[in-house]
Amino acid sequence: MEVVGVIPARLKSRRLPYKLLLPLLGKPLIQWTWENAKKANLLDKLIIACDDERIKEVAEGFGAEVVLTSFRHTSGTDRIAEAVREMEVRFVVNIQADEPLIHPSLIDSLIETMKDGDSLVMATAKKKISDPSEIEDPNVVKVVTDRNDFALYFSRSPIPYSENKEVIYYKHIGVYIYTKDFLYTFKNLGPSYLERTERLEQLRVIEAGYKIKVITTSFESHGVDTEKDLAKVEEILKENVGI
Repeated sequence: MEVVGVIPARLKSRRLPYKLLLPLLGKPLIQWTWENAKKANLLDKLIIACDDERIKEVAEGFGAEVVLTSFRHTSGTDRIAEAVREMEVRFVVNIQADEPLIHPSLIDSLIETMKDGDSLVMATAKKKISDPSEIEDPNVVKVVTDRNDFALYFSRSPIPYSENKEVIYYKHIGVYIYTKDFLYTFKNLGPSYLERTERLEQLRVIEAGYKIKVITTSFESHGVDTEKDLAKVEEILKENVGI
């Protein structure tokens, strides 16, 4: 097997507890994420790695393959590492459970990027911000990259700082792909200063001196961290399905 996708799912999220089971147009939030990820052509396998029987029961009810992991994990990376430990796989895709609008073509693009880049160990995605309200929103993570499209920094603050209103900002889209070997390197690095400061796990990689390739996508995505996010995603879904 070459590529496995994993959706790490924690029941009691800090800002919006039980959000993964909250209904969106008659389906639990996590089902939207799983259904979109399932449409990716280059995933050989897709699993949900959860920490609670309630998520397991719901996910198996809509047809997902589920792995029940330890509830003691403090990050999605740790949960994924447990879920794939015994699998013989080349690449692991980390699909954030609270990204119900994730586009399957984005997942495929990230897989193609890793397959084409022999020296790459990790990749993720960015999208140009079109909604000005997202620039100052700390729940929308911003990213800046170098000329070769490797991440320089991720932040909840607007980056780069500029008094020029024409500056272009990019939001980080919450999906990652790693080689399986690097997944365990990442896990074993342990939380870093910048990671703890910004509450962004990917900063651990940059702070340790590794590179994250960042592809640019036109596909929009909205993570759900608050009730406001949930309402926004519901409106988008209504538009998409014609309700």
